[in-house]
Amino acid sequence: MSDFEYFSVIGDRAEFRPRGEVSLAQGTGLIKKAIARTRELGLRNLLVNATQLTGFASPSLASRFHFVHEWADAAKGAVRVACVSRPELIDPRKFGVLVASNIGLQGDVFLTEEEAIQWLDGPSDGGPDEVTPEAADLWSRAGK
Repeated sequence: MSDFEYFSVIGDRAEFRPRGEVSLAQGTGLIKKAIARTRELGLRNLLVNATQLTGFASPSLASRFHFVHEWADAAKGAVRVACVSRPELIDPRKFGVLVASNIGLQGDVFLTEEEAIQWLDGPSDGGPDEVTPEAADLWSRAGK
């Protein structure tokens, strides 16, 4: 699978629907690249439907902490991420979403694309939609 084989732009939103059997590191790495690509295109919203990625178990809390930090680094405060996942992969307390909010990544996880799109189309909660170019530059220079 090429990194952007399942990446597209629909209106003012990027969408990424990767599929295939991958390791957790490979799958989260693909999502990180899609986040960076969304930012590079100047788009604020990314819908990720990861329901067709297989080959790994539900991530541990430590793994969630690690890959959410990588995603935040890729977003640099400029991308909102709505991720659709299989129910068995979603932490019941949404630990990854909590980590994301604590480090400046505006994101959430959903069971359906409809819910994810509704969230992306809704009001921002003070995240990337509010980031000024100056703030993004500071974030970048801080090595985040």
